Order: sequence, then C-alpha cells, then structure tokens
Amino acid sequence: MRFRRWGYGGTSMVKTRAVLFDLHGTLAYVENPVSDVEISDYLFSRGYEVSPQQLRAAWFFVSMIDYPRYGYRSWRSYFTRIFWRLKVKVDRETLDTLVGLLESRPYQLYADAADAVIKAKENGFKTAIVTTIAYFQFEKAIQPIERYLDFVMTGYQAKCDKSNPKMYRRTLKILGIKPEEAVMIGDSVFIDVVLPKKIGMKAILLNRTKEDIKCEQADAVVNDLNQAVAKVFDL
Repeated sequence: MRFRRWGYGGTSMVKTRAVLFDLHGTLAYVENPVSDVEISDYLFSRGYEVSPQQLRAAWFFVSMIDYPRYGYRSWRSYFTRIFWRLKVKVDRETLDTLVGLLESRPYQLYADAADAVIKAKENGFKTAIVTTIAYFQFEKAIQPIERYLDFVMTGYQAKCDKSNPKMYRRTLKILGIKPEEAVMIGDSVFIDVVLPKKIGMKAILLNRTKEDIKCEQADAVVNDLNQAVAKVFDL
C-alpha cells in the first residue's frame, strides 16, 4: 500500500499521515538579519549602555521563556519586553527606529519551500509548522503557503520552547496524528531529529549547506525540501 512501511516488529504497517516542517533554516530565512552588535552600536549612539552579550541574553530569554508565556504580537511589544529584561527604558524615537529596522528585514521563504509544502498537502498529508519563533515575525512570509497548512505551532501556542517535547506532542494531538504517523523535516540535529525520534516520530535532516554532517538517528539526510518530501513517500 502507498505511503506505508513495516513497523518495528515486522508484523504491522504504519501509515505516514503528516509532515511537520521547521521554520527557520528550513522553510524561511532572514537575509542580512539584524545583529546584536548592530543594535548595541545603535543603542550606545543614543546613550544607552547595552552590550551585545547583554542584548543576546535578554533576547534569548524573551524568545524562549517570555514569548511562550505571553505571546507578543509585534516587534514593539517584543522589544519592549527585552528592554524590560535589561532594566533599560528607551525613548520612543529609539524604539521606533529599532522596530523599523527589524521590520525592514523580514523572513522570506526559501525558493523550494512553497513547492514542498504544496506537494505534501496535495498528496494527502496533514501539514504543520513547528517553531518557537513568534508568529508575527514570519506571518507575512508564509502567506503563499498558509492555505496548505493545517496548523502553525509556535512557542505561544505550545506554552514552551521547541526543545520541550510537549510542543511536538501538542502538535500531533491537534492534528489527530500518532507519533509514528508523522515525519519531521528540519535543519537542527537535536531539535528536529533527535527529539522527535525520542517520542516515536520519523525525522529527515535538511542540510542546505551540504557540509559533511553525520546523523545516524535521521531517517534521511537531504539538501533541499523537494528531496525531503520525496523521501517522505518512502518512509
């Protein structure tokens, strides 16, 4: 039967019913992203002493802990929280400039992303994005594929970051899929392969850099999303 493989015991068949996609580095990217050094230099020029490492730490905390709790809907509210973590109160002009800078460098889809998601959906698979990243950051980028997605799981929807298996389990529950019926496609060895494999999912590692990466846990290692979706049919 199509889309099936033998289970561990060799006596039953497990049907692949869903394809889950990572966002950053898999479906989308930011060209020339705004760096912590760039923001720090600007803040120093405005009289605010915030080092790159301080900024990086506060940003990471907000991304992994505060956003899953509170679900910020814009760069303004997101960065206001970062400054709150830093105990720095900036003026409106400074905040407006930073927001404008961040909004000027948005996420955009990789050239192979739309074709891959559409192909998966049109072949009968349920599809979802699984990411910690705040939805407002990539909302516009995924508009071309949004109608081909059954669900978009972010840190706020899951109430945790992606390294917590709860995010995967909640996504599967929403889709009505068992772990062994789902394939995860992503570019992180631990978060997109090792972690989903631990809870019984299948996983394909996306290696866009084509560097020599060994990942024995992965069901396949591919260089683009079209290859990844093609592999799904064999799992």
